[in-house]
Amino acid sequence: MILSLLRWWTLPLLLGACMSAYGQTQLAQQDLYLDALRSISEGRQVDASESLIRMIENEPQHAGAWLDLAIIQCELGRAEEAERLFKTIESKFSPPPIILEVIASQRARGCKGWQGKSHMSLMLGRGIDSNVNQGASNPNFTIGTGELRVELQLLPEHLPQKDSYTLLSAEYMRDLTPNGTLGFMQLRALRNDSLTRYDTSSLVAGVEHPWRWGSWGMRGTGLVALHGLGGKLYQVQSQAQVRMTPPLRLPRDLQFSTIAGVSHVEYPTLESFDANTWELRGLLTYRTDRTQAHTSLGYLYDSASGARPGGDRAGWFAGISARTRIAENVYGETSWTRQNWLSRSAYSPGLIDEVRNQKTQVLRGALIFPIADRQAIHVEVRGVRNNENISVFQYNSRQLQVSWQWQDF
Repeated sequence: MILSLLRWWTLPLLLGACMSAYGQTQLAQQDLYLDALRSISEGRQVDASESLIRMIENEPQHAGAWLDLAIIQCELGRAEEAERLFKTIESKFSPPPIILEVIASQRARGCKGWQGKSHMSLMLGRGIDSNVNQGASNPNFTIGTGELRVELQLLPEHLPQKDSYTLLSAEYMRDLTPNGTLGFMQLRALRNDSLTRYDTSSLVAGVEHPWRWGSWGMRGTGLVALHGLGGKLYQVQSQAQVRMTPPLRLPRDLQFSTIAGVSHVEYPTLESFDANTWELRGLLTYRTDRTQAHTSLGYLYDSASGARPGGDRAGWFAGISARTRIAENVYGETSWTRQNWLSRSAYSPGLIDEVRNQKTQVLRGALIFPIADRQAIHVEVRGVRNNENISVFQYNSRQLQVSWQWQDF
């Protein structure tokens, strides 16, 4: 965006303001301007416009605020107001030639009004999975208690089954309002070569909206997801989530946020498995031009709607992920997650008297090789270890996938 290229012009004015005789008043003005810049970076043009108007009212000599406001007004389609601001800048501040070129370029394009941008990506891949059906690691298990305890062995169809698959996924995002509201849709379909009864598919649609609450950055997300298994609708999920970023004084490359959310899950083909899940977690983000990393830790509570085996359960989640440029045309990604669930009561009294204790870890690594403009080849490995105290639920799996990705941004 043009605005991001003009900060050098405003920096001396900000530094001068901080050193002026007005002291705390000027610092407050700087905070107001930085708030406007944050609004611009988050796509909240209406909020940015309001902050800049207040900025100019309190500090009419701030040339950067005048220019930012003029460009935003033009992008919002307010041509007369934008032209008035451009003329004020030209007559009041004697801007350098590069700024005059920016104003002339903006006038030549015209103020056509806000137009939502859209982005799309596609991925097509082939892979192999060592355990398509999440078959149990141990073929032996026991049921019953005391003298009625019986040792049994699983049928071959419940043991790990290996297969290759084809994966197609697509994502579409579009700006819905000039104040940062974003709509998105995701489609994913996986088809196994032989074990087609384990084919999976999903369709996700949602809306995301950023805003400010005092000095806190806020971002709300709502979505609905449909998941299929073997060609039939298996799960319907709805979710609401709020991400809150407090004004902490952290190093420039770090940001901390708190995420709170609730989701409702329905199983059309299963009885007594519907549930509501609540989550609260912290997220620490590290971002530079070369590397991005995220680490997260949170608490989970899953409330069963009916007589689900094991009843309610509580747990925690931890994860870390990173993406970096390894070489000129090679990028690397890695992630690790762990999720623990502990049920409140025995899974099936009289049959399986144990309280289910589930510990799932997922380790992933990928290399990304750009091959053309907006195109890349992804080589990915993934390992899943689901360690439980009830042997029939224990499983491990490994995946290797090679895919082609195209994106228009």
